[in-house]
Amino acid sequence: MKGLFQHSNSVRLVRYDRTYSRLPANPKTFFNTMGSKINIRAVDLRSDTVSKPTEEMRKAMFEAVVGDDVYGEDPTVNAMEEKAAAILGKESGLFVPSGTMANLLAIMVHCSQRGSEMICGEMSHTFLFEQGGPAQIAGVQIWPLPNKPDGTFDLDAMEERVRDHADDHEPVTSLICVENTQNWCGGKVLPLKWLDDLATRAKQLSIPLHMDGARLFNAAVYLNVPASRIVRDFASVAFCVSKGLGAPVGAILAGNRDFIRKGRRLRKALGGGMRQVGIIAAAGTIALDSMVQRLVEDHRRANAIGKAIAESGSKIFQVDYKNLHTNILMININSKQITSKEFCDRLATVTEDETATLGQNTAIIKICPVTKNSARLVTYYEITDSDVEATIQKLKFVMHEYESC
Repeated sequence: MKGLFQHSNSVRLVRYDRTYSRLPANPKTFFNTMGSKINIRAVDLRSDTVSKPTEEMRKAMFEAVVGDDVYGEDPTVNAMEEKAAAILGKESGLFVPSGTMANLLAIMVHCSQRGSEMICGEMSHTFLFEQGGPAQIAGVQIWPLPNKPDGTFDLDAMEERVRDHADDHEPVTSLICVENTQNWCGGKVLPLKWLDDLATRAKQLSIPLHMDGARLFNAAVYLNVPASRIVRDFASVAFCVSKGLGAPVGAILAGNRDFIRKGRRLRKALGGGMRQVGIIAAAGTIALDSMVQRLVEDHRRANAIGKAIAESGSKIFQVDYKNLHTNILMININSKQITSKEFCDRLATVTEDETATLGQNTAIIKICPVTKNSARLVTYYEITDSDVEATIQKLKFVMHEYESC
């Protein structure tokens, strides 16, 4: 099995390393290769973070009126922060370089007492992929809960983990954090009923809530409700403009005025004071104005790929199609002979047999391994229906190869 796609004299390959090599700047770019007249497209589905700014964003960036944001004098940043806060139903907003910084600032403000602890899901980005920032930088301990497949966690178990603040042996439970959409659970949207139940319990416990809403607007579009409804009971919320919304850089942290005042001060300590940053914030404003409602197209395209895999009848490659919510699709590999890395490497490889069979649908497909037996693909605004069709044809071709072994 492992040797099936190794280079040989009879099969010439076009191979692009899944992680480190650079694909063309535009995912619609086509390659002419092997002396063939067939153009081979590259479809980069590793993440919506690889999206490029729209022409409207680039124009707004070029024309942005700027000032020194550290002094609060950048009118473009100020306008974006006010717009974002209003959309979320919060008093104030803060523009920061990344979602990771936004989450860390929220944790630092909420957990300012030494010996603090926060509760979150074990599949959360804050716990898995932010370099242990709460512990490393903020001095905050995390107590993770098992996430359910729908992205939630057991609220009774959550309450059991809340520390008795009267016991001097224990840290102080100072924050509960949730992620919505839940990336590592496959872009799941947390149910409003569950969020309302969580909020009721947290209020009774006098513990604030923070939402890592990196893809919050995907959740809002899926539920067909305003983002403000989703975060209504949360003391703070962070979202990215650099993922599905297509802006090149940035995130917003929102909460009440006192919370944001403290967050702004801590942003300076983390190196997040960016001076004439309206050049970047201008793209974020366009993202909020023109990119939210179109997210349904990303969901539709991810759904089409998921449906094709589900209906393929493959016994090796499977998806949870009935519970596919947004623009993130997880592909599960039911085999001890195939790893997700091998599968991803194969999708990023083109053979002569492939070009002969697929013709103009021949493509280099880049997706990410998640675990040894699962891989993730993510759609975004630059992925077209034609890209989706090429992706489906490539997946079917490769899956058939593995099934035939």
